Amino acid sequence: MKKPSRYLASRAGKSTLAALAISAVLGLTACGGDIGASASGGGSKSNCGTFNIAVNPWVGYEADAHVVGTVAKEKLGCTVNYKTLKEEVAWQGFGSGDVDTVLENWGHPDLTEKYIKQQKTAVDAGPTGNTGVIGWYVPPWMAKQYPDITDSKNLNKYADLFKTSESGGQGQLLDGDPSFVTNDDALVKNLGLNFKVVYAGSEPALIQAFRQAEQNKTPLIGYFYEPQWFLAEVPLVKVNLPAYTEGCDADAAKVACDYPKYDLNKIASTKFANSGSPAYSLLKNFKWTNQDQNTVAGYIARDNMSADAAAKKWIDANPDKVAAWLK
Repeated sequence: MKKPSRYLASRAGKSTLAALAISAVLGLTACGGDIGASASGGGSKSNCGTFNIAVNPWVGYEADAHVVGTVAKEKLGCTVNYKTLKEEVAWQGFGSGDVDTVLENWGHPDLTEKYIKQQKTAVDAGPTGNTGVIGWYVPPWMAKQYPDITDSKNLNKYADLFKTSESGGQGQLLDGDPSFVTNDDALVKNLGLNFKVVYAGSEPALIQAFRQAEQNKTPLIGYFYEPQWFLAEVPLVKVNLPAYTEGCDADAAKVACDYPKYDLNKIASTKFANSGSPAYSLLKNFKWTNQDQNTVAGYIARDNMSADAAAKKWIDANPDKVAAWLK
């Protein structure tokens, strides 16, 4: 999920091509959704008006969106529209007014430069309170049986364990959604690893792969991240890549270091920020912890609650935190 971005490299080498392809259809589709389409969250009971929240494709973000959206709807009388969009498309919506906020930004210096600094269609709306971590992980059984596997310098001697039909004669490094920006292809190449990056296709597929690897004691190494509710179910063990230092990821093609830690933040459209909407004050004040997010995400992904029901359960249990957002 990265930072440079959890989705940085996509979670950047792919972002330019993606932007060209997507810009022609902005307002049409994204993750199967319509940027102009809405799923109304309630009626207009005050001067709040409409609040358009982008929802990027991972459950932690969904938790953010529906908690903020539910508070906006129930406490401020906003008409809340959730728009399922991948990251690049969501940022494009700031200029058109189709998107008011991206609630969990994982760095994206390329998007910041384009939309905040150059086009000035977006502004930084402050931290979410979440700390993001991206890296490579193995299931607990592997870390116990092969203790030195958590040092990336030793991965090549274990490459044969990770071979799959998709990786051919190399070890498989499993990534998630192809839209997430990652540095993994460059890392494999620049660290001289006998591995091939293969995409699970989505966050749920990645989680299920790790779950089965632990249950069946089968080898797996893959991209993963925090905050993430699943780590309470299966405490994946992080592999130590070469330590991150400032600027070591400046050239996406030459990255040979770990991902940095990310102080996740919120982005808002400039128009929305200047609108006087009480929803913007809520957005600015919204701040919670990794554990808060994991709790709501777990309700959704583990307990099969609807996103709105999960948000309502957390809101009802945390009135003091919600009250602080409404000051």
